[in-house]
Amino acid sequence: MTLKMTRRNLPHITIPGVAYHLTFRLKEGRLNAEEIKLVLEHIKSGEPEFYKLFAAAVMPNHVHVLLQPGPGMEASRIWKGIKGASARKINLRRGTKGNIWDDERFDRIVRDEEDLEVKVKYILNNPVKAGMVKNGLQYEGMYIAQARMPAPLQDKPAPLEDKKLANKKS
Repeated sequence: MTLKMTRRNLPHITIPGVAYHLTFRLKEGRLNAEEIKLVLEHIKSGEPEFYKLFAAAVMPNHVHVLLQPGPGMEASRIWKGIKGASARKINLRRGTKGNIWDDERFDRIVRDEEDLEVKVKYILNNPVKAGMVKNGLQYEGMYIAQARMPAPLQDKPAPLEDKKLANKKS
């Protein structure tokens, strides 16, 4: 196993074959509903060629992505592709130029299956916590892979007091 560590303002550790929870923010402003859909569709379009996508939530001011890079794919190249291509698409739509996303990103390695499920629930609960919907599955900027769909969450929102979430803030 090859561990690679890079640093901008935050440290970034990459290990081939592991899954990551990536969060990145808008540099300024907010995405509208059409832009949220555009970014989500772009993220979904990378599977299965570049990565296995477990979950994604495109919020008005930030994005969560839970994925595992494909064989031979570097995580940093995937992050750059997601941010760069979606920024180009947003700029084309707006008729603007320049950075859409903050330069820095927050990424975490998913440790095991339990950690993966905790992160899926966290992502699913994000629009609920923001008061946008009562059930994360109702949010138009949400994608959860069917294989990762937590059964108890299909009919109700993730509980805000989830003990695993409280102990493992991501």
